[in-house]
Amino acid sequence: MWESRLARRRGLIAVRSPGAPISRHTSADEVALRRLRRLNAIAATAFIIGGALFAAGAAVAQFGSGDATTCASIYFAGGLFFNTGGYVSLLQVINAPRHVPGGEGRLVTHSWRWWSYEPTRVDWLSTFVLFAGTLVFAVDLLDSFLQGLSVQQINRLIWAPDVIGCLLFLISGHLAFVEICHGRFCLRRRSLGWWIVAVNQLGSVLFMVSALAAFTRPATGSLVNADIANWATLTGASCFSLGGLLQLYERP
Repeated sequence: MWESRLARRRGLIAVRSPGAPISRHTSADEVALRRLRRLNAIAATAFIIGGALFAAGAAVAQFGSGDATTCASIYFAGGLFFNTGGYVSLLQVINAPRHVPGGEGRLVTHSWRWWSYEPTRVDWLSTFVLFAGTLVFAVDLLDSFLQGLSVQQINRLIWAPDVIGCLLFLISGHLAFVEICHGRFCLRRRSLGWWIVAVNQLGSVLFMVSALAAFTRPATGSLVNADIANWATLTGASCFSLGGLLQLYERP
């Protein structure tokens, strides 16, 4: 019984006869397990810190304890950690032990790779879209340092990449549900992996709410709702930190 998330996060596949209960598990080799532990710890820590910095930036913006440059700097630092977490998540998929058809349930560890192109794998697609979303956020965060922008420029250079990044996060979360639920919606209250996906997807929804509320009205030059934008960012970022914390326990 091959499950991509179980293999790359736990280094395991379940082996059973058709219609029989699971009888045993086959583990990846020690090289793969050390690799998976290291990647999982780096990705989880990056999301914990990145989410915490985004929450701090939103708190500074909401309570007025710093200027716009201070907020942008905190968000940018958080974005670097999100970039790291997104890329390392992709590396987890690329370098996970693979099930070999006809290999009697063995997991095989291939040589280390920094990149692959596997669009037919839902786990690769989910993490690739996540990483792409973090890169789009980086454009938004860099543009937020620009001064003297018109309302149209703010919406085009800052708001539009923000919305696109949030959309990519939502697509990545949907694909993660497709992976863990085997293509259909499911509720797995006893599955740590399911809760990690659900918490992160909630964070993505809140980020999208924040982005929509942060649209600058051309007529007034003000945000649709600054309070909603800040609080949705704060709570959404907290979800990503929580997801990272839970991911520390989803280790091989």
